[in-house]
Amino acid sequence: MSPDVLGDPPPSPTAPASVPPQHPLGRIPVLDVRPCVDHGCRPAKSVVGEPFAVTATVFREGHDAVGASVVLTAPDGTTHHRSMTCTNPGLSHWEAQVSADVRGTWTYRVEGWSHPWASWVHDASIKIPAGIDVELMRAEGERVLTRAADEPSRDEGGRRALRSAADILRDPSHRPEAALHLVTTGPASEELAERPLREMISPSADLPLLVERELALYGSWYEIFPRSEGARFDEATGRWVTGTLRTAAKRLPAIAGMGFDVVYLTPVHPIGTTARKGPNNTLDAGPHDPGSPYAIGSPDGGHDAIHPDLGTFADFDAFVADARDLGLEVALDLALQCSPDHPWVTEHPEWFTTRADGTIAYAENPPKKYQDIYPVNFDNDPAGIYAEVRRVVQVWIDHGVTLFRVDNPHTKPVEFWQWLIQDVAAVAPDVIWLAEAFTTPAMMHTLAKAGFQQSYTYFAWRNTVAELTEYGAEVSGEAAAYMRPSFWPTTHDILTPYMQFGGPAAWKVRAALAATMVPTWGVYSGYELMEHVARPGSEEQIDNEKYEYKDRRWDEVAESGESLTGWLTMLNTIRREHPSLQLLRNLTFHHVDDENLIAYSRSRVLADGSQDLVIVVANLDPHGTRSSTLRLDMGALGLAWDATLQVTDLVTGAHWEWGEANYVRLGSEGEPVHIVSVR
Repeated sequence: MSPDVLGDPPPSPTAPASVPPQHPLGRIPVLDVRPCVDHGCRPAKSVVGEPFAVTATVFREGHDAVGASVVLTAPDGTTHHRSMTCTNPGLSHWEAQVSADVRGTWTYRVEGWSHPWASWVHDASIKIPAGIDVELMRAEGERVLTRAADEPSRDEGGRRALRSAADILRDPSHRPEAALHLVTTGPASEELAERPLREMISPSADLPLLVERELALYGSWYEIFPRSEGARFDEATGRWVTGTLRTAAKRLPAIAGMGFDVVYLTPVHPIGTTARKGPNNTLDAGPHDPGSPYAIGSPDGGHDAIHPDLGTFADFDAFVADARDLGLEVALDLALQCSPDHPWVTEHPEWFTTRADGTIAYAENPPKKYQDIYPVNFDNDPAGIYAEVRRVVQVWIDHGVTLFRVDNPHTKPVEFWQWLIQDVAAVAPDVIWLAEAFTTPAMMHTLAKAGFQQSYTYFAWRNTVAELTEYGAEVSGEAAAYMRPSFWPTTHDILTPYMQFGGPAAWKVRAALAATMVPTWGVYSGYELMEHVARPGSEEQIDNEKYEYKDRRWDEVAESGESLTGWLTMLNTIRREHPSLQLLRNLTFHHVDDENLIAYSRSRVLADGSQDLVIVVANLDPHGTRSSTLRLDMGALGLAWDATLQVTDLVTGAHWEWGEANYVRLGSEGEPVHIVSVR
């Protein structure tokens, strides 16, 4: 058939496309910009002043040179340009270290651009010495310099330098090679290195960046059960006398004295009596057993109330004020579950799951059973439960709480947390959320992407050099763009076999690793006493504080000197004095010949250009002394392989000379850890 029978003839194969590409690459392709969280749907994270790397693949056709820049746009719309460096020309990999100086929502992008000056320098450096197209190369260079000098944004000093260089190339009295040397090493070259002539600028998409306050990245937490601080057993009555918020406040100077930044309170709300747990999680609570503070709710109130035994909101406010006077912020446990006696159970039964027999399902985490609590169902009335939790959170913010440790967030919808955290941030941007989610990696990472500033981790169960090295690389690598790990050696729920049987060396080592491997760490009250006895068949302490009072007799401990108080104080002091330990993405591992010894370093360039470098070597075998050779990766430290280092052990005060290979001896005959400051 002829074309006129079928309709219009097909377009000419030489005709331009009428529809542009859906995702145009740009004249200079810019690909794989990182960090990029969920294809840019969620923001990367940093804190004020935190350096982090932006990378991209930037290239072009042919042999002409390209350049790349990072453009940061602040919340007020001002832009900040940072030149990128090609760190792997063969792979067209470009990188720049950037940081943001104010809090808020930023964007960043990478711009690729044609670099005519670098192209000319490359060609001229080959052709002029070889006598090829000499005059043409001089003319081409003059033209590039003139274009650069004519840029409206360039200051007068830069214009003069560029025009002078153009005159040199134009002046026949300058021999070709001399002219080349003058223009490629003089002021014009410096001007174009600082402010290059950028042509064919091709930007990537803008990516979001959330910049938060420093405590979101760096801090030390100390957990307490308020009812135990000041609790005592009355021999006369045979009953416990509970601690209160007022007696708990007396513990604050000691916590601040150890250098902690956050005092974290387990739930302070009324506790139900139905199915109340007794000592060691038994089902036969006596009439005077206090029950678990996680079984929230009684006729005295729910999540917005304070247990009458602990005091009143006036007492809570006084506790917060005392903490602030000591430089401490207060974190509160947010545990969204209810005792059967919680007011929500009768007022809003739709907020819970009803089983086939008509009863409300209690919480389970097989094989664990929590008969004393009901989990909240977020699906039956999402608008109602969302609004109620938001109201409860605001109650505590209004009373000075600035951090929430969220109990089991992985058992609630992720979209709920995303909404709640964003809604709170709109009116209280200082609030920080810590996710207590020991669950699958996918859920832990998604909670961080949804807004949690910090996350509990698998650290407690990573004990060998291989495990710690792999995990340290994971949490300080690409995941660090959105997930900030918090390392806790133990919690009120976790007492691993390593801690049960490792003795004092284990407790020292795990604290040192937690405090120096990542910028946020925490301990559970009693860590100083190395409370290491587990309930048979579990990884929890015997006589767990969740179910009973605990009088640790701090005054007697202080007098005896038999505690790790000094060790914890030392670790927090080192962290404060060494800015390299306040970052996450700067972790480098080094080799030790003995497989029981781990070594890593943290470095940071300071404002004055100096480098803060800390090297940690730890003996993971808590039962013996180990001697071996530490082999430093001098290249990774930015040092010559034959460099000599003057080092000071911040644990013992000893001074040594170190190089690439160093003898180390750690263990039971001395301290199990070197924390070394390098000059």
